[in-house]
Amino acid sequence: MEYNVDKREIKLDRELSKLDKLVIRFLDILKKYTDYVIISGYVSIILGRTRATEDVDLFIKKMDYETFLKFYEELVKNGFWCINAESPKDIFSFLENKMAVRFSLENTSAPNFELKFPKRQVDLDTFDDFLTIIMPENKIKISSLERQIAFKRFYLKSYKDKEDALHLEETFRGQIDYDKVNKLKEIVKDIED
Repeated sequence: MEYNVDKREIKLDRELSKLDKLVIRFLDILKKYTDYVIISGYVSIILGRTRATEDVDLFIKKMDYETFLKFYEELVKNGFWCINAESPKDIFSFLENKMAVRFSLENTSAPNFELKFPKRQVDLDTFDDFLTIIMPENKIKISSLERQIAFKRFYLKSYKDKEDALHLEETFRGQIDYDKVNKLKEIVKDIED
């Protein structure tokens, strides 16, 4: 794995897992309709942490209902279903009301893709603070390492989240901007759900 800080890119040099391939399959549909950034646990997993996950969390940029409907129809055509709502109008309503929706392959519930529109400015800022993971035949966008560390260590704070942050800090030792982490720490400690 090679991290180019200036280009904000990480080149992945490992064989893709089944989860990685599923993520790419889902994103190939999603990115036709809106912009996205992967956040939370999968970021640590794609960057080498060995642990299970039941979901891949993503911020997606807001889209209108007509665009969402096309996205939804293409997901269904490709074997995905929404776990927490049935009709496209209900699913879109969840998103508009700042609630997450989950999509998975038909007849399964995990792994699933948890999509949400940004709730706060700090969430929206993720779209300008991302890294590109470069794979042999694809690219995906993830939240910056500093943003991941700050959110996991100072906002989410579970054991698993702190371990994810530690993994990123150890893997990218000497390449983390701790001034940025500390600025984000001040922002996230004031977040209320």
